[in-house]
Amino acid sequence: MRVSVIGCGHLGIPHAAAMADLGHEVIGVDVDRAKVDRLNDGECPIYEAGLPELLARHTASGRLKFTTDIREAAACADLHFIGVGTPIDADGRSYDTGQVYGAVRELAPHLNQPCTIVGKSTVTVGTTRHVTALAQRLAPAGSRVDVVWNPEFLREGHAVQDTLRPDRIIAGLTTAEAEKAIRAVYAPILDTGVPLFVTDPQTAELAKGAANTYLGLKISYINAVSDMCEAAGGDVAQIVDILGIDPRIGSDGMRPGIGYGGGCLPKDVRAFTASARQLGADRAADLLRAAEVINENRTVVALGLITRALGERPLQGTRVTVWGAAFKPGTNDVRESPALALAQALQRAGALVTVHDPQAVPTAMVRNPELDYTVDLAASLDGAELVVLATEWPEYGRADARALVDRPADPLLVDCRTALDPEPWRTAGWTVHQLGRPGK
Repeated sequence: MRVSVIGCGHLGIPHAAAMADLGHEVIGVDVDRAKVDRLNDGECPIYEAGLPELLARHTASGRLKFTTDIREAAACADLHFIGVGTPIDADGRSYDTGQVYGAVRELAPHLNQPCTIVGKSTVTVGTTRHVTALAQRLAPAGSRVDVVWNPEFLREGHAVQDTLRPDRIIAGLTTAEAEKAIRAVYAPILDTGVPLFVTDPQTAELAKGAANTYLGLKISYINAVSDMCEAAGGDVAQIVDILGIDPRIGSDGMRPGIGYGGGCLPKDVRAFTASARQLGADRAADLLRAAEVINENRTVVALGLITRALGERPLQGTRVTVWGAAFKPGTNDVRESPALALAQALQRAGALVTVHDPQAVPTAMVRNPELDYTVDLAASLDGAELVVLATEWPEYGRADARALVDRPADPLLVDCRTALDPEPWRTAGWTVHQLGRPGK
């Protein structure tokens, strides 16, 4: 098929490259000329495992190209994916869908033939209906323009894998023609047995919010249990194993830590909570809001653990190394990063903070230039009086505790992600503290 992808960010670039990998002719559209030029040269402006190779292969073959001219996309594509950003609105509770409507307003006047617009962005329930009315009003093709909502379920750091080998595809639509288009564009994936859920648009819109909010609830729940373990002297890691063996629960997503972040979960939980309130489901909204409050409090909880680990020493003037800047491993995305929030809180308390991250130092420096950074893991420890693990990159788990023990002034490690096996570190001479786990 001939496909366009409008919006080339953390969603649009992997989607465009993956669509080309499925055999489609793809044109990506973005307003940033410098970004478009880099993409056409096969350069990847974001970090995603496997994406640079995919992008380079398909831009070189001519199957994938990028442009700033939406008219070019309208002329050459039969199906248009909308993958622009929907950040949280100024009210802090709902989505800012201005880019979605802006993209449709730019695209629709050039749609002269029957086609399908497929929304990928996360939106408030009811958006598909409004986008359909807008597109059909502005497009010369009128009612022959179909609109489908096809929410993405990408995990940053696994975006290529999750696009090419998803666990499900959801399509909220209203016409047989739209369903035919969706089945055609995803045929290579559907042929492998991936289930397609064909729903009405409002169900598809709610499904995305429900999925991400459930993940937020799960993370907040185990963090609440971690706080109980901290107070009682219990071991949250053992509780995770005990709960995880129950097939109705599972342990995935139940790692105690400093909370969720990134461009999806925080805004999706907020917006889904607001939707529940708007729909009159007040008890649901109260439950969801409770999860938000737990997540928002994780920096305070981590600071409490750090203060206890330091004992009589004040944070003021303490040299602290923070391992991690990205909101999660596998990406250079620092949007609403709990790791950076903790680094900022430590600095405000008077600590002298240096941040290390395997991939996210350049993006973190743009967002938080007031912090010091390094890309050398071993050197990040030199002279440190406290090391705080704030993002669970595998590099930290693979680090040689014995080889590193002499680098800091004090081999004191606070693992705020419950990511490390503490015993090798303690055996090597480190003092290790973890959220919700008793010290040994």
